[in-house]
Amino acid sequence: MKCRLGRVANEREPDAVKASPKNAPHLTRAQIEARFPEPILNCSQTMGELSDAEMEASLRQTLENRGDEDLWLFGYGSLIWKPDFTYADRVIARVQGYHRRFCLWQRRYRGNRHNPNLMLALDAGGSCHGVAFRVAAPDVATKISATWRRELVGNGYRPRWVTAHTGRGAVPALAFVANRGNAERYTGRLPDAVVARYIAEACGEGGSGAEYLLETVLALEELGIRDSRLWQLQKLVAGYLDS
Repeated sequence: MKCRLGRVANEREPDAVKASPKNAPHLTRAQIEARFPEPILNCSQTMGELSDAEMEASLRQTLENRGDEDLWLFGYGSLIWKPDFTYADRVIARVQGYHRRFCLWQRRYRGNRHNPNLMLALDAGGSCHGVAFRVAAPDVATKISATWRRELVGNGYRPRWVTAHTGRGAVPALAFVANRGNAERYTGRLPDAVVARYIAEACGEGGSGAEYLLETVLALEELGIRDSRLWQLQKLVAGYLDS
């Protein structure tokens, strides 16, 4: 079956993020929309997805013995600008022992079987600034079930308990880290130029890889977080889209 173009609902509110001129990224929404005016449909390739039963068991095991108490979730990518759960509070946080990296293959949603995308994950080493969301009890498992499926269905991530350091003190939080044991998804460390090329060429049913990168950069900038690697990647992607 041939890939075809189709429309998708806008995932963000227009002008939700306003970067100051001196901090404006090289990559722009207009540039991305000119290259990918529509998503690419009917061109996805699944990559060893987990079953509903496996995801339900994972959620149950991760939250067992916690009682009915509030839960903190650590977001470092699209969870910052597109959370799909109700939260009572959010605060800037730092996690030690993991860093933000594009290190997971994706051949659906923002990539396809011909032009795979690279997705963000937390990989071992260093530290990462992001956002800690407090999901209020009761029924925490129900409230995050959609997020659990979103992050785990492709078997590229593993839930891990981390310590999120905030301006109010340290809190235990759940984060989704790279599943290094899945050789089909995990890429290891790739040169920035290679990562940028894949992102620049990738688009799927959910939009483009470049859009994901830009929205993450803008969301971080809005919070006063400058990720030097992502800033360099958006500059490289902009150059590829212009070439």
